[in-house]
Amino acid sequence: MAKVIIHATITVDGFMADVDGGVDWMFGFPSAPEDQEIVDRVVQELGAVVGGANKTQTIEDGEVPYGAIVKVPVFLMTHTPHEPIEKDGVTYSFVVDDIARAVALAKQAAGEKLVSLLGGSISRQCLALGLVDEIHLDVVPLLLGDGISLFAGLGTRVPLERIETSAFASETHLRYRVVPKG
Repeated sequence: MAKVIIHATITVDGFMADVDGGVDWMFGFPSAPEDQEIVDRVVQELGAVVGGANKTQTIEDGEVPYGAIVKVPVFLMTHTPHEPIEKDGVTYSFVVDDIARAVALAKQAAGEKLVSLLGGSISRQCLALGLVDEIHLDVVPLLLGDGISLFAGLGTRVPLERIETSAFASETHLRYRVVPKG
């Protein structure tokens, strides 16, 4: 059965984007082949993605998950129904107001592969519902000071078990298993 993961690049102070949603700060750091191998390993294991739809429910340049390098089904959360969109061989399905259903559909589509959750709100909702199996963080050596936090506002304690830590040129890669409640 598919595992559900949060896979994100964050700053040391826990931000996944600047206050305007920009992520240009993610680029330009020294990199080693081992850094790329870790990211590539996750990308190769992906079977589906769950994220949030934009306000216009379109798939525009620059907002395609994983920069369109992953050709897997994408399930987008929305508040209003919308027909699926097919772009570049990827089907984007819209799920109305039911994150657990979106994750279940993504797990079915992923088979034995990973389901990646994208975005802070999606990740926090899934953590609160107990739907997340692992958290994969690529931490860059930068303090933004302000921005969009991956975990702020979660509102509940989530125990984690570290299963992998590595650091190479500049990034630190952290992998945790979410310890089930109870």
